[in-house]
Amino acid sequence: MRKKKISVLMILFLSFVLISTCCAADKKEKEDPALRAWYHENEYVDKASDQSLKLKITYYSNEYVEALINSEAEKNLWTNDEMENYKYTLLKNLNLAECIPFHVDMYVRGIPMYAGPFDKHITMMVGKKKYQPVDYEKRFNFKIIGQRDGMVFFPRYDPKTGKEILEGARDVRIIFDSNISHALDSRGDVIYVWDLAKDRGKIAGGKAVNRLEADRLIKRSDKLKAEREALQKQIDALNKEYDEVNSRIDELQAQ
Repeated sequence: MRKKKISVLMILFLSFVLISTCCAADKKEKEDPALRAWYHENEYVDKASDQSLKLKITYYSNEYVEALINSEAEKNLWTNDEMENYKYTLLKNLNLAECIPFHVDMYVRGIPMYAGPFDKHITMMVGKKKYQPVDYEKRFNFKIIGQRDGMVFFPRYDPKTGKEILEGARDVRIIFDSNISHALDSRGDVIYVWDLAKDRGKIAGGKAVNRLEADRLIKRSDKLKAEREALQKQIDALNKEYDEVNSRIDELQAQ
């Protein structure tokens, strides 16, 4: 199983990106179907407990990521190098090679919401298999009143088979169980669905993609070097024992 812990700095960076682009993205999403197509938002209200929950969740499809990069470049009038630097940082922190990232945005009014442990209340479902987050914004575990948002990362590879989870899949689903909020008590679990066939976009190559590939190969090279050194130590130990055994055999035969 390929598994990698998402760093606190990584999550902070992504939160900064999303906060800084929120207002512009809202306006852009009305014009750009590539952005609007990849998030769902709804409001749920429970009058008995006087709690309301606005919930927005975004799936970082290839099309969404590419559209977001282009939107930011256009908004900020970036040069090509500036866009590539932003793209490199974004893709590195999204860790698309290892994870399937989502952004969750909540706004709670009325009584506070207690969603911890958050990873027990949110599930990704692909086909008939369910997966829990490998990492997420830990502030979701604490009392929520007002706005709270952050990233949630699911594994890209099945922990049992090692196969890519989304390969050949028709859709990906996120399920919030009703225990996460009073606002969902009466309606039951909430399920959001994204049609993967609509993800016709592709993250374009360039300097950023090449840098990421270089980073990946350097890490792979370091890992292989360490494995080779460990194997060499085993070989050296076996060779030493082999020589000692044969030396003793020669001594015994000479007697």
